Amino acid sequence: MEANAPQIVDVGSVVEAISADDFDAPLYEVESLCMRCRENGTTRFLLTVIPHFRKILLSAFECPHCGERNNYVQFAGEIQPKGCHYVLDVPSGDKKMFNRQVVKSEAATIKIPELEFEIPPEAQRGSLSTVEGILARAIEGLETLQEERKRVDPETAEAIDKFLVKLRACASGESHFTFILDDPAGNSFIENPCAPSSDPSLTIKFYERTPEQQAALGYVADTSQREPGVENLDGSNNVSLAQEEPHGSVGARAGRRAIAQGNSAEIADSLFRYSAPEEVMTFPSTCGACAASCVCRMFVTNIPYFQEVIVMASTCDSCGYRNSEVKPGGAIPEKGKKIVVRVKNVRDLSRDVIKSDTASVVIPELELELSSGTLGGLVTTVEGLISKIGESLERVHGFTFGDSIDDDKRSKWKEFQAKIEQLKRIEEPWTLILDDALSNSFVAPVTDEMKDDAQLSFEEYERSWEQNEELGLNDMDTSAGDAAYESANVEPSEKANDA
Repeated sequence: MEANAPQIVDVGSVVEAISADDFDAPLYEVESLCMRCRENGTTRFLLTVIPHFRKILLSAFECPHCGERNNYVQFAGEIQPKGCHYVLDVPSGDKKMFNRQVVKSEAATIKIPELEFEIPPEAQRGSLSTVEGILARAIEGLETLQEERKRVDPETAEAIDKFLVKLRACASGESHFTFILDDPAGNSFIENPCAPSSDPSLTIKFYERTPEQQAALGYVADTSQREPGVENLDGSNNVSLAQEEPHGSVGARAGRRAIAQGNSAEIADSLFRYSAPEEVMTFPSTCGACAASCVCRMFVTNIPYFQEVIVMASTCDSCGYRNSEVKPGGAIPEKGKKIVVRVKNVRDLSRDVIKSDTASVVIPELELELSSGTLGGLVTTVEGLISKIGESLERVHGFTFGDSIDDDKRSKWKEFQAKIEQLKRIEEPWTLILDDALSNSFVAPVTDEMKDDAQLSFEEYERSWEQNEELGLNDMDTSAGDAAYESANVEPSEKANDA
């Protein structure tokens, strides 16, 4: 046996390697059918890890008879809690933009709005490539059957030829276009060469999956698995309001009773009043990772110097996924809020921090700016927020320490990590800025009175039209609700006089 020959292993060894945290997986080789010439070729599988990103399974097929070759990327780990949406602005003439590495999962869709062009998940399966490679593969796929189309459907073939001229112009850098990568599974990635700094050409957003996207990923909740309870008014037994209450759900009983009676006033009083932790409400929910049935716990509380907040937490017994969120309560504030903290000592690191999903984070000393929604909603401390930023950047920028990174980028990342550790050790004073257009973020003072804390400042400001547009406030129409509210509060004597 040759020294460099691939090691043949059984499938069980591969599964064990996937389950391990640290593994040095051997090459798995299997004989498989070539779909072009119908002869037998060879498929090789290799398990590897993209540092700080995902476990992936690389597969490569090669046929010695006809020369057919292809390769795919599949994800050996779990799907992510949220989907991801990448938008890359590619200007004309910028060749470096085409060298950005792209991880496309088998559930991801690629779009180019300027051409009204879309690559569905089934067209290009999971791949590890570049922006240029993705476009070249799309061009090759469209050209494959052109000769046959010209004989069968000349009009369609002519239209595709015209479209290929536009697509080649984008692939060669002659035309400006937008490269959009949307993945409900959250396992796709576009490299940011400016990391850890923000990239003006790349926008990243994370979103909750819809039920349709959950179903497309194969995680469909079984609606037949319900808690046992009494029959409904129509005699069915699908959903029950009178199900058994878990321990610690005192606040849920009044809410469900008010819902059953249809009393809107009691619903508001029961569900959104101040409640202590021992009055936690519980209600059925769906796991964001595996879509199994689970229980979500919620309670409402008031934070001094801040506002009313809703704390929600859920745990999945099936896959072990845990999630916690903090939602603002009450009305939408009229103004945004900017919070500036001057961190000088260890006491400042232990300040409690509430960061909403609409807040951006800026640390001038690091030249770091995280846009709103990057870390989601967090309840942590100043030190915990800094640690979370470092972990998030390492996870999002997946090619941090890969073999393909050059020495300059590697040293840049190591320098950034060293600066984060310096912030935690407070070798020099530094500044933390939270900018929240909805005023739903908060940093606790270290003094008894807010005005006595000289290192903490709050600044309110008027939101711009662009901020209101992003938050959906420009299109919000509450006139019907205001009219109904005013009508409900008119005195009976006034109604009689109007009659």
